Amino acid sequence: MPTGIYERPPIVADRLRWLEPRVDGFRPWLERRGYRAVTIVEIVRLLSIWSEWAHAAGFDLASIEAGLAASAAVFRGGRTARAPHGAAKLFIAWLRIEGVLAPEVRPPSLEETWPLLAAYSRWMREQRGLNESTIALREPIIVDLLEMLGDDPAAYTAAVVRGFVLERAAPHGRGRAQAVASATRSFLRYLVATGQCPPGLDHAVPGFANWQLAATPRFLSGPDLSRVLVACDGDKRLRDRAIILLLARLGLRASEAAHLRFAQIDWTRATLTISGKARREERLPLPQEVGDALLAYIKHARPRAATERLFLTDIAPVVPLSRVTIKCLVRRALDRAGVEGPHRGAHVLRHTAATAMLAGGASLAGVGAVLRHRSPSMTAHYAKVDFGLLSEIAQPWGGRAPC
Repeated sequence: MPTGIYERPPIVADRLRWLEPRVDGFRPWLERRGYRAVTIVEIVRLLSIWSEWAHAAGFDLASIEAGLAASAAVFRGGRTARAPHGAAKLFIAWLRIEGVLAPEVRPPSLEETWPLLAAYSRWMREQRGLNESTIALREPIIVDLLEMLGDDPAAYTAAVVRGFVLERAAPHGRGRAQAVASATRSFLRYLVATGQCPPGLDHAVPGFANWQLAATPRFLSGPDLSRVLVACDGDKRLRDRAIILLLARLGLRASEAAHLRFAQIDWTRATLTISGKARREERLPLPQEVGDALLAYIKHARPRAATERLFLTDIAPVVPLSRVTIKCLVRRALDRAGVEGPHRGAHVLRHTAATAMLAGGASLAGVGAVLRHRSPSMTAHYAKVDFGLLSEIAQPWGGRAPC
């Protein structure tokens, strides 16, 4: 790397003068975090724009954090307009790490604010093996319950529990209403099991209409999936292609793909060990196509990082992917491929894997084994994918003809 690439033009140096020599230590820190040289130059340039504004507004190093807060209203709008504020935020984060500024005061988490919620979450992790993503979805609902009903479970009654669920679910559709009822019921069962509220109180939670197997599976057709894979061709999308294949060939969930580690892959036996719901470990076959895509990503595109996690961000800062990132990655791939449809999350590829296996002659039991379903009724949902056969066996409607 040429040493002169970090040399700042005179105008940039003048704007940053009041921050010297802090900026000289900022650049190596960015490099250690995986930022490329040209990106570092651009970040410093953007920092100089913010620095010029902050200096003119009367802020100095002692009040730089106040300057960052004030600049949020100045550098607003699109991505380009917000960029100087983002560079300053990154610079101040480095100042905190170096001890120049005091560490940021972190607001208390939900579990720290509500000890009863912390105890419930710990119980669900240890006794029920619940995933962190499921706990995170339930926590805001339980916090609403605690704020409305109080943190003394002995005072809860069937009427107030029922009223809470109906009020909380009223603005939402059926899916969200069921989530509210499920989280509330789970919390009350924990309270009953630990003797904190009367037995049977969980039965006060109302149910919502849920006709099992009523809907047809949401999946991509073969041509649509091929277009998505073509949209992930090229050396710059090796990671995306490997993830799409894991979801569409093996039916992995977004969280399972995001948390995949090197130790879970047995290259000799061509198997993949997945830790799914309730921390159950299952071993799946690793198809040649999927294995080749993983190897291509590892050899040619994966950033160097001291982590066992397989999938990482491809731009700095280099960190492992999250479940939400996987969902966004799938959505972007669908957009690039021009695939339209109301369902655009990562789970549509899990359904695609199941329907493709059935179309290839696999049994429902075999599909359930690959998808790791605990109940056969979950797999039976996919028995309706042959719409041509269904139209032949469908019975005529016996009611009155529509107007």
